[in-house]
Amino acid sequence: MLHLTIQLKVIELYNQITLIKKHRAMKNYIIVAALLFTGLIFANHPPKHEVVGDLVKSTYFHENGTVSQEGFYKNGKVHGEWVSYNEDGDKTAIASYNEGAKTGKWFFWNNKSLSEVDYSDSRVASVKTWKEEAVVNRN
Repeated sequence: MLHLTIQLKVIELYNQITLIKKHRAMKNYIIVAALLFTGLIFANHPPKHEVVGDLVKSTYFHENGTVSQEGFYKNGKVHGEWVSYNEDGDKTAIASYNEGAKTGKWFFWNNKSLSEVDYSDSRVASVKTWKEEAVVNRN
């Protein structure tokens, strides 16, 4: 009887170890797939990074080669103004960060309106939206 109990415990332990290995393997496959996908996205137009004083200016590109986003990092955190563009080069958003924290006024353009979002302590403080007739030129 004791021998059977030990065998069952060994089988149960083996099954748990096998399950853990499968989870680790799946996690590794997901990480590799994510890295490959990211590499494919930036394969034609890798991001550009340049040191500007104590900041790093980063520029990311759409598949067609136009700028998709540009902004700064400070100590590894987004900092200062970030601007996003659509594939035609039109601004779609302007955001402001203070060492990773969302701050100040953010603007989002779409085809028919402009939204202004005010941030305080990385939280939305207020939102205003204007229709196309009231929107000024974004360039």
